[in-house]
Amino acid sequence: MMRQLLILISILNIMELEAQTSNYKFSHMESTDAPKESIWHIWTDVSNWKNWDKGLKNAILPGDFVQGAKGILIPDSGPRTRFIVSEMVVGSSYTFKTKIPLGWLVVTRKLEVNKDKTLFTHEVEFTGILRKVWSNIMGKRYKAVLPEVMSEIKKIAEIRV
Repeated sequence: MMRQLLILISILNIMELEAQTSNYKFSHMESTDAPKESIWHIWTDVSNWKNWDKGLKNAILPGDFVQGAKGILIPDSGPRTRFIVSEMVVGSSYTFKTKIPLGWLVVTRKLEVNKDKTLFTHEVEFTGILRKVWSNIMGKRYKAVLPEVMSEIKKIAEIRV
């Protein structure tokens, strides 16, 4: 029984690793000397997302950035989409999602401090039965620009210090 449990855990770990390196679930982490509050401010200032998020023409959030808040994303190309802030730990992390046919595009952003460095992570996941289709349509591009996007956030945060 114990051996079967260890095999199952190993398989799940491999599946998670595969998902993290796929086009339907991926992430990027950066570190900075800027305080985590600077990154948090950049990430929660929706009207300025267009200044660092490549491919985004505009983002609109009528009201405060809180769990349950709903806004609109306007990409450089393609239709505008609605998003909802579905989870939040103020000052540390949040998740927003936007509906795609038969699934969701889920973005999670996390902050932590380690040895006087702020570590910030941006995760992207496509869910639903068409996740591989959507990840091939959008995920490859998102994954390719994510390091540049995170570098731009870092630059903005460090200028503000």
